[in-house]
Amino acid sequence: MKKLLTFSIALFACLQVTFAQANDPVIKKILDECTTNNQVMTWEDQLTNRIGGRIIGSAAYETACNWAEYMFKSWGLKTYREEVGEVPIGFERGPWFGRMIGGSNSTLHFATPSYTAGTVGVQRGHVVKEPTSLAEFEKIKGTLKGAWVLINGSNDGWPIDYSENGDKARKADMAYNDSLNVVNRGIQAKNREIQTQKDNLAKQIAAEKNASKKAKLQAQYDALKTQDPLPLRKTPALFYKEMKAAGILGIIQSAPVPIRALYDRKNIMSMTWETLPDLPDIKLDADQYNEILHIVERGERIELEFDIRNHFRLGPIKYHNVFAEIPGTEYPDEYVIVGGHLDSYDAATGGVDCAVGTTVAMEVGRVLAAAGAKPKRTIILALWAAEEFGLWGSKHYVENHMDMMPKISNYFNRDGGPTVPTGATVIPAMYDDFVAVSAPLKGVVPFEVKKRTTPAGPRPTTASGSDHAYFAMNGVPTISFDQGEPTGSNFNYSDIWHTDRDLYNKMIPENQQNTVTITAIIAYGLANLNHILDRTGLYR
Repeated sequence: MKKLLTFSIALFACLQVTFAQANDPVIKKILDECTTNNQVMTWEDQLTNRIGGRIIGSAAYETACNWAEYMFKSWGLKTYREEVGEVPIGFERGPWFGRMIGGSNSTLHFATPSYTAGTVGVQRGHVVKEPTSLAEFEKIKGTLKGAWVLINGSNDGWPIDYSENGDKARKADMAYNDSLNVVNRGIQAKNREIQTQKDNLAKQIAAEKNASKKAKLQAQYDALKTQDPLPLRKTPALFYKEMKAAGILGIIQSAPVPIRALYDRKNIMSMTWETLPDLPDIKLDADQYNEILHIVERGERIELEFDIRNHFRLGPIKYHNVFAEIPGTEYPDEYVIVGGHLDSYDAATGGVDCAVGTTVAMEVGRVLAAAGAKPKRTIILALWAAEEFGLWGSKHYVENHMDMMPKISNYFNRDGGPTVPTGATVIPAMYDDFVAVSAPLKGVVPFEVKKRTTPAGPRPTTASGSDHAYFAMNGVPTISFDQGEPTGSNFNYSDIWHTDRDLYNKMIPENQQNTVTITAIIAYGLANLNHILDRTGLYR
């Protein structure tokens, strides 16, 4: 009887919320605005095609902050920003161009990591394959001046580490290779002795007529084995400082396509205007790299020409989170947060990562303002800084607003592909509330609420993934939407993840528009409940 009564009360409360939502004129306006005047792709165009790649420390990131804050204010929202930190030096990426002189005489497809050097105007030079031993270095050092150097390894997005620690690691590898060369010279000498013995035995075998003796000689021959030299460490840019001192123009590394380009995380926080990097670090399309390498290994001369307009800004340069709020009318100190990160890598334009989240948060703010939403608890639209540098913006916010954490009903983070929410899988304690607040979506967009059936896991203790991480570590519900891709676009997230293909044309407008509808309705619905979401059973 008690269970039946509890169920009846919960059902009655759910029906009350559903009835209230069905008769809420704001919800009708939200749906109308989302379906007839959805502007999310307008903000996508402005953010990615007009402002472009937005790494912290760049003028583009500052422009993005100013633009987002301006737009929020123009919609009548309470807007503010919070300083997160500063980088000692800023970085700007201009156009870049390269071509092969000779060979296929083709335009080169390449990228450079952020916070690495550009060329000194247009620079043309011959190509040299990097040395892997001191003997090789001494042999070719006269050819290094004015050369582009093909280095070992395959690009993983990071530049070659030229820091003191990087120098120490290379010196250790040099010492290892030097000691191995001593061993290898012994192996080679032994191999020569063995080869001499085998040559003599081969002559004896050829001359011997007795089958039994011939067989014994053959057994001796077969028992003689040479040893392959032990492999040296093919450390990329092993003689980095030495080659630089010899006057090379830059280093070139093979890069799988699409080309990934990250930033100089080893040196960025210790850079000064007097110690800026000055050697271009080029990540070149693997097919073109191999073509050039083949020409060089044939002993033929080939020249490359590059114009890379990477340059630096005098710092320090501060970077900020940007926020907009719709204040709560009854519970202003309780919150529903919708967010994405405003920064992006800059070898492309951040068309997906993370315009996919930033533009949804912005459009949700505009739609709610246009619909005249006055929710019971405060809705925050959060645009985070420096997610790509290690979640710095959201980490700073959580650590400086710990008093808010128990009062956040849910933080919705969007930072993935241009997919669309298909539903939500929630703990039983939240199920009725999610069913109630998603009811207005019925007949508008497909959306299904499911109960989580798996046991609760422990609260996370380390940050990973995206800007939800530090919220989750502090017990905040970060229920995310289940995602689907009904348009059949064949989108592959690894194709854009920090690569030169993260562009506007990778976005799927229909999915973005439907995501705005779903997020706006559910965020508004949760903000209008008479309670924040029940966290019972969220974590073990």
